[in-house]
Amino acid sequence: MVVKSELKLIKSLHQKKYRNEHGLFIIEGKKAVEELLRSKFKVFRIYVLEDVLPVKGVKDAAVILPKEMNQISSLKNPNGVVGVFYIPKAAAVDFSDWIIVLDDVQDPGNLGTIIRLCDWFGIPSLVCSENTVDCYNPKVLQATMGSIARVNISYTSLDLFLSEVSVPVYGSFMDGNNVYKEELPKRGILIMGNEGKGISDRVNRKCENRITIPRYGKSETESLNVATASAILMNEIRRA
Repeated sequence: MVVKSELKLIKSLHQKKYRNEHGLFIIEGKKAVEELLRSKFKVFRIYVLEDVLPVKGVKDAAVILPKEMNQISSLKNPNGVVGVFYIPKAAAVDFSDWIIVLDDVQDPGNLGTIIRLCDWFGIPSLVCSENTVDCYNPKVLQATMGSIARVNISYTSLDLFLSEVSVPVYGSFMDGNNVYKEELPKRGILIMGNEGKGISDRVNRKCENRITIPRYGKSETESLNVATASAILMNEIRRA
């Protein structure tokens, strides 16, 4: 049986301040929950509707009623599985490979997609500015499709972080050098900017190398979506 106070706690985790206060986050979907159960994340409790049992790796899931699932879910049509996990401490950034850095990315779908891309391209570390959307936002987690289990994500001051690195730093700009003509190293840092403003002035000063994805069409499209641009640039990183 799940008491009202527990349901209230779970519902509160849709807001960042309560996630930080309790050190917990919520993720929905059977596949995503099972991914996290096989990872470093420590489970608090799993909540399921009776008709979706079993969930792999769970022996004592809390079976709840549809009306209770509706209370704790962020979805219009809940899929029947909600997992609550402890927020882990970020591991040290891996400088032996490429690192993706996000400068104030705001859209949850973009961040979730970029996390999934890091997983796909085998990039172990994602470093976010302090104003980048929270990676434990439920919409971000939905977009990761469980990939958050395999990418180390940290939040920090980019000024401080970039001042201390000793690997090449690349930034994505509209007026940068054609990435297809660049000889990219085997490791480095790639900075992607805010959806509307791009890379901020303070971070711009840290970029030793400015790269761009050339436009071939004749349209007046202003720029690429940051997640789309990240996919293209990560592909080039791995081709190097």
